[in-house]
Amino acid sequence: MIIRQAKESDSASIVEFQLAMAWETEELQLDEPTVIKGVAAVFEDPAKGIYYVAETEGKVVGSLLTTFEWSDWRNGTVLWIQSVYVRPEYRKRSIFSKLYKHIQEKVNGNRDLRGIRLYADKTNILAHGVYEHLGMTAEHYQMFEWMKG
Repeated sequence: MIIRQAKESDSASIVEFQLAMAWETEELQLDEPTVIKGVAAVFEDPAKGIYYVAETEGKVVGSLLTTFEWSDWRNGTVLWIQSVYVRPEYRKRSIFSKLYKHIQEKVNGNRDLRGIRLYADKTNILAHGVYEHLGMTAEHYQMFEWMKG
């Protein structure tokens, strides 16, 4: 298995993953043209984020997106992991763990990066266990949001 930064040619897989994830987690049918544009925007402007993929036998089987949060407390950038998806037939094979460890190595190797954050649905207990197993904690913050329309 290869963990690597995604290329624009991976866009179709990433779009497929986002549509599937929204349906699986929230029974939400996303507008595919909007998702296509949203994924393309990341590749056009790396300041928006960076996709990473897990590839095996030439097939993309999982992905995640990192975005950036400036922390004045830490005088550095915190990476947010978003849009995590692993194809169902490849789950329970430590693919997310490998993606996470790849991101963690990037943070450890760059003095301007200070840490990793992610959010998970309150009801996704399985994911919470995975994140805790990797050494993440949920003890400091609770996330609040407001989304337009």
